[in-house]
Amino acid sequence: MIKRKIIAILLLITCVANAQELTKEDVKKEVVRLLDSINKAKLPDTKSGVSNDEHWYDRISLRGYAQIRYNGLFSTNDKVSCDQCDKSWGTTSTAPDAKANNGLFIRRARLVFSGQVHPNVFFYFQPDFASSPSTGIQNFVQIRDLYFDLSFDKKKEYRVRVGQSKIPYGFENMQSSSQRLALDRNDAMNSAILNERDLGLFFYWAPAEIRERFSMLVKDGYKGSGDFGVFAFGVYNGQIANKLDGNRDLNVVARVTYPFVIGNQIIEPGIQAYTGKWAFTGEISNGVTVNDPQYVKDQRVGATFVLYPKPFGIQTEYNIGTGPRYNTLTNTVDETDLNGGYVILNYKLDIKKQHIYPFAKFQYYDGGKKYEKDARSYVVRDYEIGVEWQPFKAFELTAEYVIADRTFEDSALPINRQQGNLLRLQAQFNF
Repeated sequence: MIKRKIIAILLLITCVANAQELTKEDVKKEVVRLLDSINKAKLPDTKSGVSNDEHWYDRISLRGYAQIRYNGLFSTNDKVSCDQCDKSWGTTSTAPDAKANNGLFIRRARLVFSGQVHPNVFFYFQPDFASSPSTGIQNFVQIRDLYFDLSFDKKKEYRVRVGQSKIPYGFENMQSSSQRLALDRNDAMNSAILNERDLGLFFYWAPAEIRERFSMLVKDGYKGSGDFGVFAFGVYNGQIANKLDGNRDLNVVARVTYPFVIGNQIIEPGIQAYTGKWAFTGEISNGVTVNDPQYVKDQRVGATFVLYPKPFGIQTEYNIGTGPRYNTLTNTVDETDLNGGYVILNYKLDIKKQHIYPFAKFQYYDGGKKYEKDARSYVVRDYEIGVEWQPFKAFELTAEYVIADRTFEDSALPINRQQGNLLRLQAQFNF
């Protein structure tokens, strides 16, 4: 279209410059004639005049979402924080009178490019434009997901996923942050894999009917986790996403889950486990001792039960295992047992086209976080009460009141139990 306009303008200028004896009507007729000739020459030989050729890029779709938060309301103790959850919540400063600078915060800003670029190849790419490293710099771009699904049958029931993606461990870990009711994932399951992702190779299987059910549970507002198969098995680096492997020991993960229809209800029980060796690559402070820091045992097994909100729902998970944890008595990082889980009670209220989800959550965790400073030791007992309001699909507003009791200790803060309450707000925009 632009080329045609340029040609027409050039022709018009030429006519004016070289054939001033022509009338305006003659020039107009000549331009129209030439444009019509160009159109006929470029149109393919089809009845409709529209090309039937389809290119791979025509199959790629674009969507996304953004979350803006404020964590500064009614805070009773600014030293209550969760580095894994939200870097704008509280402060980790060691100063005795430290205060949090809780302002507006872009928690996530994501675009998703995806599509079936070949009958047997599905493509998924998700960058995040609001990543926040430990340096305090905000809002830089980082790859969250980049993977390809290679299917082996017409129904795409058997797939191999290659690339950086979510590890199939934990329902809430795999549930998109755009779908989750609570503002942050629970410490117990999420401490297994920072940002839920790593680079690996995974096999997924699910009957076509169940794949459609997984999709429906997300699309129809039941807060599903997405399609990670009925059965999953894979290997991954075990060093978290966007980071080189710290040893040559691949982690192994497996998961089994199934969404059963019982009357008008849907329940989904599941079980998952992984095993591997964690490699420290700069998380340990000077003076802290670790025995064989490149090969620390990292193993877990977890159970899941979900009753989807039709209209009342329950979501609960629990896991146990072994992993690295800071020892405040010996100033060492030891392989210790860990355990913890959570339960969410929720309700789906539909008012015309609006959706309202009141919810309550309790979480508990007793263990370490291997990817934090000195494999920071945690004991967490948090209560959360909130509501999500979705007046239309493009906008959601969540308010959540947190009653926190968090002990998190490392070499800089060997005695550190913090208790406090606050109100957290989030506006989410879907597009």
